[in-house]
Amino acid sequence: MPAAVEERDITGNAAQIHIRLSAVEKSYGSDTARVLALQGIDLSVRRSEFLSVIGQSGCGKSTLLMIIAGLIRPSAGMVAVDGKRVDQPLTNIGIAFQQDLLFDWRTILGNVMLQADVRGLPRAAARAKALVLLERVGLKGFEERRPWELSGGMRQRAAICRALLHDAHVLLLDEPFGALDALTRDQMNLDLQGIWAAERPTTILVTHSISEAVFLSDRVIVMSPRPGRVVAEVTVNLSRPRTIAMRDSAEFVVYQQLLRAAIE
Repeated sequence: MPAAVEERDITGNAAQIHIRLSAVEKSYGSDTARVLALQGIDLSVRRSEFLSVIGQSGCGKSTLLMIIAGLIRPSAGMVAVDGKRVDQPLTNIGIAFQQDLLFDWRTILGNVMLQADVRGLPRAAARAKALVLLERVGLKGFEERRPWELSGGMRQRAAICRALLHDAHVLLLDEPFGALDALTRDQMNLDLQGIWAAERPTTILVTHSISEAVFLSDRVIVMSPRPGRVVAEVTVNLSRPRTIAMRDSAEFVVYQQLLRAAIE
């Protein structure tokens, strides 16, 4: 693994940088009909940090996530993970989208084990890890069910388990709870917090929910309307583990107000 990159965090302590973006831009179309989606993105994400990205629709949040994953090439600038430039799709990360993308012909355990099948992982060890992950998100006893037998929240839990089966050190989440009702979304926030605390992957969450971003994150960045630029950054100094009741606290409300003002 390349040598770790260090810089100082807000407390003055050395912080290991896991993901770095330098002057990243992304444009689409021809010279005569060029659309600039992202402009001048400079961003560092510390190892095991939980970072959320918020902003208005169309500001390039999902594009930014796909560039970090190596699924889209930037038009300018550089992305590095573990000190190595990203110039092709990364294989050692986990990704989950708003659509869970589970296969109905596989059981829930089978869907999680898809990672092992594709990557050629030792099946016994992978199965043991899958069962631990499923139990951690409250899906013990549902391993042999089919996706169509489960609720949307349960399916999304399985999708996140699948993303982490191969011990991914980076987890990229693109609006994974956007289609869920409010109560289910609250439970998913608690489940994701628990998974992150246990596994500690470096996590980047794209979300439209300011409350969700504050609840889950160590840090939240705000992107401007197109072309997307980082216009604000808020460090969330709330104690962990966080509870739903904390959302009513004065401190939580202040963070929400700061982020809402930055978006508006």
